[in-house]
Amino acid sequence: MSGPHPLNQAVIAQALHDLRNGQLRRARSMGFDAQDLDALKNPAMVAILANAAICWCSVTINRDVLRRLLSQIHSFAKEIEEVDRLLRLGASTELITRFFGLTHQEIALRRDILGLPKRKGRHPVLTEEQDANLWELWSAAIKERKIALTDETTMFALAADLAESTDLPLSVVWSAIRGWIDEGQI
Repeated sequence: MSGPHPLNQAVIAQALHDLRNGQLRRARSMGFDAQDLDALKNPAMVAILANAAICWCSVTINRDVLRRLLSQIHSFAKEIEEVDRLLRLGASTELITRFFGLTHQEIALRRDILGLPKRKGRHPVLTEEQDANLWELWSAAIKERKIALTDETTMFALAADLAESTDLPLSVVWSAIRGWIDEGQI
């Protein structure tokens, strides 16, 4: 003789949990009617249902919800990759919090996982030559890519690309770009 069917046990456990927590509608949405739920008040009935070797329930898959959840997992993984890239490029905690909503603790953990050194103080200020070179690259890129000065998300992506190509810290590049925009230099 085979043992109890695990799906039966899972459904009974969920139904009892819902009933204990006052979630009568949720228990009914699984397919139980009033008479079934009344039977679940009797421990002997619960034991019979939970220990039945024959499966008395079925599962249906909502494919739309399943696909949406699976795509969120993919986008979450991409976001983690992007945050890691930005941290390696020298993004400040404030920038990551602003654009990705991560807490300071989450960012510190990401930095530890990546083995990034703990920074003390601010990044150095750009030299005149670095500032001029960065401005040339930035002004050419916003014209080429047709980026609106008010589109912060796209501007931040450009700042990351510039940080990568110039080997400057992203927070320094972003600060310079924000300064140029605020001063109306373009």
